[in-house]
Amino acid sequence: MNNKPLVYFLCTGNSCRSQIADGFLKALGSDKYEVRSAGLEAHGLNPRAVQTMKEAGIDISNHTSDVIDPEILKQADYIITLCGHANDNCPVVRNDKAERWHWGFDDPAKATGTEEEITATFAKVRDSIKARIEQFLKEGK
Repeated sequence: MNNKPLVYFLCTGNSCRSQIADGFLKALGSDKYEVRSAGLEAHGLNPRAVQTMKEAGIDISNHTSDVIDPEILKQADYIITLCGHANDNCPVVRNDKAERWHWGFDDPAKATGTEEEITATFAKVRDSIKARIEQFLKEGK
């Protein structure tokens, strides 16, 4: 058992936003944090999320899309939800010792338009999440 604080990223489907956050925190802060992610449902890893992370130099292609695990939830030191709109079903979870934060990001999987526009939406969300992860690593919140 390691002594690093456990960060649990939660989202609706564990396919895009929580996977991107998971990938960035592992890449930038795995020396400081244990990182997991999950969703209310497992929608599978979104291929566009994999592609947009590859463009940022991070490989998340071996990630799995997982449903929230009550055991991991109990052990989490930080629970961070990434759902955006009110119609996203943000997980309601209980863990009295964890710090709870909500970082709202729009779901890039719901992007419409041309291939270029959809790709740009994924890149924008990716870059916003990366900036938020960098802030978290700097300030611990």
